[in-house]
This record gives sequence, structure tokens and C-alpha cells, in this order.
Amino acid sequence: MSDEPVLLIDDPLPGVRRLTMNRPAKRNALNNALRGAILAAIQAADTDPAVKVSILRGAGPAFSSGYDLSANNAVDQPYYTAGGPGQWARHVVDGWFRIWDMAKPVIAQVHGYCLAGGSELATCCDLVYVAEDARIGYPPVRLMSPPDNQFHPWLMGLRAAMEMMLTGDAITGTEAAAQGFANRAYPAERLEAEVLAIAERMTHIPSELLQINKRAMHRAMEAMGLRAAIRAGTELQALAFTTESSLAYRAQFKRDGGSVRNLLSQRDAPFKDYRERE
Repeated sequence: MSDEPVLLIDDPLPGVRRLTMNRPAKRNALNNALRGAILAAIQAADTDPAVKVSILRGAGPAFSSGYDLSANNAVDQPYYTAGGPGQWARHVVDGWFRIWDMAKPVIAQVHGYCLAGGSELATCCDLVYVAEDARIGYPPVRLMSPPDNQFHPWLMGLRAAMEMMLTGDAITGTEAAAQGFANRAYPAERLEAEVLAIAERMTHIPSELLQINKRAMHRAMEAMGLRAAIRAGTELQALAFTTESSLAYRAQFKRDGGSVRNLLSQRDAPFKDYRERE
């Protein structure tokens, strides 16, 4: 087991806190330790008067490949969520809504793969900036279930969201910006500088006003039903887990890298993408 911290924290500019997911060999797959560290660090930034805005990014070749399927994520969850059927979907939605509900803005800086739970994490940030060649998608719709956090129609509209849901295909960073998943897309080599530039612009606004401005946008989305719809979606995710095809697929999982890799290849081989594209 590596002694490296799963999350790196620095302050690249006055008023800016930066969090770097640090599981590059796993493409920043989200296990409970990493999810807990992210939420704790964002909460710490939210209560730190020296911080006005936070940036979340990933070390290595990807933002995040999604939830860590080689880990037992039912054990040592970083916060309590009521049990019963659908607990996992409710649990991760509870967590990502904690980012939504923080007072201070959080920016997602996305490069490489941003898949499954990684895409859910990005969407709960307030602003999303992506590399043009990023690959964003939710491939588990092919053999497992719809997302836990069903953000797609809220950000992208019905047609683009429906295409992602019915194919599991990825979109590029350029397409993500055009379709509403992200604010803007930049060449990968410019992404970090551009994100720091927008974060710095935000620090010129008094923090208490910046927080109210963020909350105003969220209240409008909530009035249109976003929170209720996403929470209702957790029940559909749980229902999908009871289908014959999902049960058969998940019954093959063993908590080791080889099994997970083989099953991801099984899922994506007919589509010739993701692992099979490589």
C-alpha cells in the first residue's frame, strides 16, 4: 500500500485553494478514503477566511475514472447515509450535494478521462473547465445502471443527455463545453493557466457576495426541481441493480484489478471505446 496521501493541497494564488486527487496509477478512482479527503478539504476551505474559491483536479493522466470497483465501498464510508435498498446511490448523491451546498465556489479542472463517478463529482462543482481532448462519459449504463447522480438532462438538455444515456458513449471536452456539461474547453497545455486565471478573477469579488451569487444560481435550479429529480433518480439507479442483466454482470466482480479490467473490456468491446479504444 502506498504511503502517498490520496489528496494533495496547495494554495497557488492568494485566496485560491487547490485540491489534487493523488491516485494517478488508478486514474484517481474514487475509493472511500479519497472521497472523504475531498469533502473534508473542501469543508476546511469553506471555513477558512483566507480562501475564496477552490479548484479540484486530478494528478496523472486523468481527472477521475470513476468509483473504485476494486475496493469494497460499502465498508468505512466517510459519512452516514440512511440504509436500505439504494443506500449507495443515496450515499454518493448526499456527498456530492455537500459540495453543491458549500458557501464558496468550487471549480473542476478536468483532463483525460472523467468517467462515471468522476463525471458526477465534476458536475457538482460550480464551474467546470475541461481540456479539449478530455473524454467524459458514463459507460456503466451499458451493463449496470444509470448514474447515481443523474445530472445529464439538467446540464445538457434532453437530446444530448438521452444520447449519452442510451449509448454510454463519451464526449470530448470540446463537445462537453458546446453541450453544457462544461463552461469552456481549452488545449490541455493551457488548461491549468486558464483555470487559475478565472479563479483569480473571482477573488476580486468580496467573499460574502461571491457566496450569495453562487447560492442565487443554485436556488433557481432547485426551484425548477433539480435536487428533487436527482434524489428521485437514486431510486431508479437502485431499481436497475435488481435487473437480471445487472445482477449477472456484477456477480462476476472480484475485488482485484484483473477481474475489473476484464469486465470493463467485456462491457466496452462491442463499442470499441474506453479500454478497448486504447
